[in-house]
Amino acid sequence: MFDFEFDEHADGDRSDDLIEAYETHLREGSAAFFDVDDLEYIATTYFETGRLTDALGVVDTQIERSPGSSDPWMRRGILLNHLDRHEEALDAYDHALALNPVDAETLVNRGITLDTLGRPEEALADFEQALAYDPFASDALFNQAIALEKLDRYEDAAAVLEACAEVDPEHPEVWYELGFCYDQLDRLEDSVEAYDQQIEVDPYAQNAWYNRGIVLNRLGRYEEAVSSYDFAVAIDDGFTSAWYNRGNALANVGDAQGAADSYLKVLEHEDGDAATFYNLGLAYDDLADYTAAVDYFRRAVADDADYADAWYGMGCALDGQGLYNEALAAFARAIALAPEEGEYWHARADTEYNAGRLAEALRAYTHVVRLDPQNKDAWLDLAETRLEAGHRTEALDAFSQVVRLDPTSSEAHLRQAWALASVGQRESAVRSFRRAAELDPSRAEEIRRAYPDLMGGDTRTGGLQGTAGDER
Repeated sequence: MFDFEFDEHADGDRSDDLIEAYETHLREGSAAFFDVDDLEYIATTYFETGRLTDALGVVDTQIERSPGSSDPWMRRGILLNHLDRHEEALDAYDHALALNPVDAETLVNRGITLDTLGRPEEALADFEQALAYDPFASDALFNQAIALEKLDRYEDAAAVLEACAEVDPEHPEVWYELGFCYDQLDRLEDSVEAYDQQIEVDPYAQNAWYNRGIVLNRLGRYEEAVSSYDFAVAIDDGFTSAWYNRGNALANVGDAQGAADSYLKVLEHEDGDAATFYNLGLAYDDLADYTAAVDYFRRAVADDADYADAWYGMGCALDGQGLYNEALAAFARAIALAPEEGEYWHARADTEYNAGRLAEALRAYTHVVRLDPQNKDAWLDLAETRLEAGHRTEALDAFSQVVRLDPTSSEAHLRQAWALASVGQRESAVRSFRRAAELDPSRAEEIRRAYPDLMGGDTRTGGLQGTAGDER
């Protein structure tokens, strides 16, 4: 950008009169009346008001007047860069450097243009040359770091940004970029501190508040993340990414209503997409508002028919309403898209069971444990469904898998014991009851009351004894 000093005329602000006079002379075919300072002032005014092409015309006049001066050529390069005429900008910078090879400012601007053209390695050479002439040039340091970021050299970029922050701690963006680099390097606490510094420099830096929220969310500091997103949306109510991530953070702390409200704010400002509809579905499912949940899951799959998790979520919400056939149809779509996803099969099995279709439920539970042999919850569901279906031997096999996978669970041993007792395996049942009571002594009395014919012992001590011959 232009950053030059101008002498003030004695009559104060000359902008309007000077611009009007200049434009009148242009219409008359001559700008000869204006001196170098006038032209510089006019060019800067045009630039600052977005009249870039007009500013370029003024700079070209300056070049005609002072062909041996490097500054107009540098300004020409800046203007051309802003007009997206990057190759012409490079040519202008080359003219400036031919007249003044040690001008750090021109080298920095040339490097910026090279970086814009996707040539960060060449840009780095210009920034390094500028720093050779002016080691404390904060703009050279800052833009060198940006080029390093584009090359994924985050360690190097962070080191340069740290140097820039020492030179110019009030730089408008250095702490923001440092926060980004630290985030990429998994230096999350440092990242938060850097964003805090950026906010101290610019309290209204909404992107700093937003990125700070993202890092806090990664740290598991969800309530602080929500607070950070609150500042971002207070600055810009239409900051939909901040509303969206605020919803995610609230979901992480179990505030389903707050999450839903945040996602709905996204829809106030944009049409919405599959992910937003899906998250709304999850939030309303958590609120047990299954009708709303199904509606949003349907909108998610309407936007993306291959969104397997949305089909799965729809199935769960339909199951919650007792609409088992519709739920099974949704699970079928999810499974068709991700046939190896055990969670989908497990949900399908639960719905088959809820619908009273034990044979279908057994087939689905069996498939779950084939996909995931370490899934103790699926083994337990399979065991109890087998027992209910009268498949006692197979049920006991499944209960043994539950105990193997969760040997310190009193509940697992207790359920196995009840199954053993139900099929008449008294001694094995007593061993399992005893183990359940050892793991959770508070359940000893419950077990004695449930199976007085199996269990004996001193109720005052809570001890459990087996039948004769039941030694371990």
